[in-house]
Amino acid sequence: MIVSPRILAAIVMVLWASCYPLITLGLAYAPHLTFAALRAVLAGSVLIGVAALRRAALPRGWTVWGWITLAGLGMTGIGYFGMFHAAEFVSPGLATVIESLQPLIAAVLAVVFLRERLGPIGWFGLCLGVGGVALIAIPRVLASGGGSTAFGLVLVIMATSGVAVGNIAIKSLAMRVDAAMAMGLQLLVGAIPISILAFATESPTAIDWSPQFIISLLGLALPGTALAYWLWQVTLQSLDVSKAAAFSFLVPIIGVSIGALFFSEPLTINVIGGGALAAIGIYLASRPRSETSPLMSAKKEA
Repeated sequence: MIVSPRILAAIVMVLWASCYPLITLGLAYAPHLTFAALRAVLAGSVLIGVAALRRAALPRGWTVWGWITLAGLGMTGIGYFGMFHAAEFVSPGLATVIESLQPLIAAVLAVVFLRERLGPIGWFGLCLGVGGVALIAIPRVLASGGGSTAFGLVLVIMATSGVAVGNIAIKSLAMRVDAAMAMGLQLLVGAIPISILAFATESPTAIDWSPQFIISLLGLALPGTALAYWLWQVTLQSLDVSKAAAFSFLVPIIGVSIGALFFSEPLTINVIGGGALAAIGIYLASRPRSETSPLMSAKKEA
């Protein structure tokens, strides 16, 4: 049975949304970069093991390894560094608003480097999605007491841009390298600079290997990273980056839903309205382009 790439993209966003509570849980027991490096190394090793069991071939050629390195430095190196550190400086609501720009950044990069065409409705959908996420997050920003700094904003923008660049690189690898092999290698490549920084600035031996931390690490590394990243590359094999990235708007909606179901957070008008706008935006941005317009079809029939 062939699963629709849009369903796969939605599944990936559910898995990624589950990472936020796990990161919060794990940071109480391990330094930031050490935690991020462990997540990347464990997830990457599992994916490489899966690829080996499937007898997937190692990538060949400088071009392919260049894209793998770019993906690793973007998605894992820069992305993880920014995400794990920004929490110290930026309120979660503001970070969510800025991160919601990632589909727009990815779409612009895809147009420039991959020659994708989104169309006016698609661009309108992306903007609508950003507006929906902003509607959800801005009340939290205003209620946070301004708990953010310029440095924190730089970290979030850096992480968001890194993920967007990584998506372009992964799309370029989609039909060249086995999905598990490509994502495993990019995770291990991205773990290198994070590990160096962790050893230089933190004490990796300070980890408290409590049951809570082990659950957090395994949840992040296996379903939240290894499975999600593998499914993401499978998705990009048949879906444009600009269309796939639009599903990122689901992450804050899922996060708010988890908060309402398990942490008694209120579902306000802003949350409901923002979720509706983001959902419409995803539909418009990810819908298939019709090959011909009704007018052109009528002309052909005539």
